[in-house]
Amino acid sequence: MNQGQQHSMSDPHRDPLSPLETTNDEAPATRHYDEAQLAALASRIKGWGRELGFGAVGISDIDLSHAEAGLAAWLDAGCHGEMDYMAKHGMKRARPAELVAGTRRVISVRMAYLPASSGARKGDESAVADVQHDWRLDERARLDDPAAAVVSIYARGRDYHKVMRNRLQQLAERIEAEIGPYGFRVFTDSAPVLEVELAQKAGTGWRGKHTLLLQRDAGSLFFLGEIFIDVPLPTDADASPESAPGSAPETPGAHCGSCTRCIGACPTGAIVAPYQVDARRCISYLTIELKGSIPQDLRPLIGNRVYGCDDCQLVCPWNKFAQAAPVADFDVRHGLDRASLVELFGWTASDFDTRMQGSAIRRIGYECWLRNLAVGMGNALRAARDTLSADARAAIVDALRQRAGDPSPLVREHVEWALEAA
Repeated sequence: MNQGQQHSMSDPHRDPLSPLETTNDEAPATRHYDEAQLAALASRIKGWGRELGFGAVGISDIDLSHAEAGLAAWLDAGCHGEMDYMAKHGMKRARPAELVAGTRRVISVRMAYLPASSGARKGDESAVADVQHDWRLDERARLDDPAAAVVSIYARGRDYHKVMRNRLQQLAERIEAEIGPYGFRVFTDSAPVLEVELAQKAGTGWRGKHTLLLQRDAGSLFFLGEIFIDVPLPTDADASPESAPGSAPETPGAHCGSCTRCIGACPTGAIVAPYQVDARRCISYLTIELKGSIPQDLRPLIGNRVYGCDDCQLVCPWNKFAQAAPVADFDVRHGLDRASLVELFGWTASDFDTRMQGSAIRRIGYECWLRNLAVGMGNALRAARDTLSADARAAIVDALRQRAGDPSPLVREHVEWALEAA
């Protein structure tokens, strides 16, 4: 895990937010802030965040007690699968001050990640512009081509952990330049943090029935990040109080209405109820988090998705407003938006390490990469004859046979399964 960086309040003499009072020379400094100055600081923080490319910046308190029962029930049901780290920290996920001592507020941010090549709009997130090109049609066409290798959109560019963490750190340090040393730690999908819950409390969106954060003029295709701080900034209005799984839906701030498109679109039925995902059936879990054999009954449902899955987002009406990334880091690398299964399956271990340097994909390792591709190729061979040309079918069979003796038992198992359809 990337734990970010934490600063302590070690210099009580530097603080432009006057008046500053301290307890005594031996004890740590205790700051007393003027409410008007805190409000002004919060406004400046949001402006600095927008300058860094964050589409929204919100501030919340740290009370996530409403989410504890849902989290406990989800873990008790085993819905986290083999992601032991999900249970490792217990209720610390819902208790920011236990995770980072001294935390009083959380700054939540989001950044769009659709690549520029998608044709999605850019600009002010509050403006609902006419859609010039529907990127979702391109994605659906790729899914309908059994020979194509479909990588989740977020993973086609640079590793978002690095991009988000760097910019969150810049924002945290900009705050420090304004007020002096203070306690903070930055996170982006790198620690036991209930990101969606915090983002809702900060007013930056509401939880959709697919469990992702949604925003009316930005959809759901964005990354989330947080800065835990020990400064009592004024908080923003909660966008969706119904956030806890299992609680009553459609309270103020939620705009999904009666729509259940995401639930119906999930290839494996992983969205078992509104606001609840069983990770054990989720294609993102199966192709990224699961390190062993993919259950045979789920393999045919994965189709040609070799890293992650975007289906629930593709059908969401709000994603016609999804925005292009404000930074070039998320532009597509190595042709991952048009690569074929055979092409990627032909990469050597060295090719994988070199081309996936700086990519989120690299962390699953070469073995699981080949496993996923073998499943996709097996599904291509099982596709209707009129959807795959004879030449494409022959190329897939040949590529699989070349790896029939792979030194990895995991790869061999999935190659053998794929060849059963040859």
